[in-house]
Amino acid sequence: MLRRKPTRLELKLDDIEEFESIRKDLESRKKQREEAEVVAAGEEAAAIALGAEHKSREQIINDRIGYKPQPKAGSRAAHFGTFEF
Repeated sequence: MLRRKPTRLELKLDDIEEFESIRKDLESRKKQREEAEVVAAGEEAAAIALGAEHKSREQIINDRIGYKPQPKAGSRAAHFGTFEF
């Protein structure tokens, strides 16, 4: 296997400034997103508390993600086909 000498990388002032500007931009976006989530959570909690219909936590999550569970059959025949025990 051929070895080569390590490549030297130099950090310039322009690189540091660009990094800092991108980092500040990402931090500001993160703060805005967190504030929006706090406001949305507060509104959702208020809507749940004021709603006449009280749903369980599981039902709220199912509504939010769009999951509609199907009722399960309670008989053994449904689970094991035509076999009888």
